[in-house]
Amino acid sequence: MANHKSAIKRARQTLQRRARNRHQRSRLRTAVRKAREAIDQGDAASAASAVRDAESLLRRAASSGLLHSKTASRHVARLARAAHQVQP
Repeated sequence: MANHKSAIKRARQTLQRRARNRHQRSRLRTAVRKAREAIDQGDAASAASAVRDAESLLRRAASSGLLHSKTASRHVARLARAAHQVQP
């Protein structure tokens, strides 16, 4: 356990950051899963909406350092390509 003031503060900040990252990652994974499910169902309108929401969360996660920027771009590209193949 931390013994001096700065280490105690660091431990507290780490816990807060970890909780925030876990929440954001969970929201992100749920959005991506919902986008994939909408694409699999074949409904173009709901797929486009779900992909748009997932893209927003992916870009936000990349900008905050939760994901690498190229990882986020790769996921966005794959979701967008799959959504475009859904027939309206």
